Amino acid sequence: MFSDADMLRLQQDQYRHDARNHTDILHLSKNDRLKHYGLHFAKYVGRLARGSAEPISYDRTIIDTVLVSLSAANTMHQHLEAPAPMTKEARQIDPLRTYADAAGRFADACEKIDHMEAFIPIAHKANADIMSWAIHQADERQIDLEGQLRQRRGELRGRQFYIAE
Repeated sequence: MFSDADMLRLQQDQYRHDARNHTDILHLSKNDRLKHYGLHFAKYVGRLARGSAEPISYDRTIIDTVLVSLSAANTMHQHLEAPAPMTKEARQIDPLRTYADAAGRFADACEKIDHMEAFIPIAHKANADIMSWAIHQADERQIDLEGQLRQRRGELRGRQFYIAE
């Protein structure tokens, strides 16, 4: 599992990645960025709900979820902490339900932006729960999370062929 220091390093790595590869999103207002990330979470819940009918794998969706959660945390200046171990009861709940609940709460926070209602505490909690879900799923599935994050960032980096180093 990850320590608080590991989580900070992951956020810093994501910040560097986003600054190079996602300037289109970084030029959006913070509120619009949060809505963008909320749409990603909804898309990923849909991927998982489709099961074997979905061409993008469960594992890849976990990786994409972590990347977006890190970006959302950075946008909100949220210092993510290492997730607590899952309780026995939590392990018995359908994992898709857990993710869908947190993604729905994140969407609720995004919707509150337009109504000028308090949204940051809701978004922080939902994002922390999404990250916790993803890390626990990666652990259960024995995914090399850091290695897969590097690989996926490399794929995304390749889309920006016009950026010279």
